[in-house]
Amino acid sequence: MINEIDESVRRLIKRQALPDGSAEVLFDAPSRDWAARRNSPTIDAYLYDIREEVSRRERGAATVRDPAGQVQARRMQPRWFRLSYLVTAWTRLPEDEHRLLSSVLGCLLRNEILPPDDLPPSVAEITRAVQISVAVPPPESRSIADIWSALGGELKPSLDVVIIAPFPVLPEFPVAPPVTQPAVVDVHDRSSDG
Repeated sequence: MINEIDESVRRLIKRQALPDGSAEVLFDAPSRDWAARRNSPTIDAYLYDIREEVSRRERGAATVRDPAGQVQARRMQPRWFRLSYLVTAWTRLPEDEHRLLSSVLGCLLRNEILPPDDLPPSVAEITRAVQISVAVPPPESRSIADIWSALGGELKPSLDVVIIAPFPVLPEFPVAPPVTQPAVVDVHDRSSDG
């Protein structure tokens, strides 16, 4: 599911923030070595944190129906996860990086959800609204400067983008076929000798 959300993010950024194809979109860790190898304009959306959105957890099983509406199976409720991306722009000039970041910021602000047509089928069957938040201050337990330190890179302008997406929980459990005949009750007199 994560790689499918990555592709949805890539399509959204390429279509709305980079319609002229002025930069490529990658999902690499922006380490010092990686940055040294960049020779073309790049938007990097590094997935640095995955946490369950516990407040959205549901208990019990969900019903799976066929096109006619008949119950075919039951499956566990999907679990929702916060996918946190560190989005940066990489070019030779800081002004160009700022221009690219501004374009990506505008694109993400226009889209409070990932476009439903871009969602992978496994996610679209659960929800049509995969929420995006951008540039919201991270919790005190997590610092962007700490992330840069862990990567061994120099601090650089970045956007903190969080996508809350469902992760389908498998397997499905088949159910018994529907009852097609009414119940029959057979009553006997047990008080007689015969």
